[in-house]
Amino acid sequence: MDEIRDQFIKAMSAAGTTVYVVTTDGTAGQHGVTVSAMSSVSADMDDPTLLVCIHHLSSAADAIMENKAFAVNMLRSDQSHISDVFAGRLSEAESKFSHLNWHKLKTGVPILSDALVSFDCNLYQVERVGTHYIFIGGVVSIHHPSEGDALVYSKRSYGRFQGIA
Repeated sequence: MDEIRDQFIKAMSAAGTTVYVVTTDGTAGQHGVTVSAMSSVSADMDDPTLLVCIHHLSSAADAIMENKAFAVNMLRSDQSHISDVFAGRLSEAESKFSHLNWHKLKTGVPILSDALVSFDCNLYQVERVGTHYIFIGGVVSIHHPSEGDALVYSKRSYGRFQGIA
């Protein structure tokens, strides 16, 4: 089992994925975490849906379940430092949320003011699969303040999208 696990992790590191910071706020407090596993589910519902995957030991996972809302902030290619802060790679004496500009939309969850795009979501469903929770959220508002390229993570380093045509 360890052999296939190691092969899987190595193979998945080659995938280029967009980088997101998932945030929540409410009775469980304000939490945030960097993720790369986000996908649209359906645009053809009353509220379009998306999913994010978060490790079960992340404090953000329990907080999202209690707060019943979350935001997915797609980072721009010049925001790798924000990814590192919310991934726990940089030690922050203050809150992860300090020194950044935030605002709130319908759910009251912190939205990164200068993200490439942010999705404000009510929590619809949670499923635990192995070490991760899959959170499905209904998008109730979208903030699209910036132009530019999304921050991409592949082969254990940051980059940006570059078209081939």
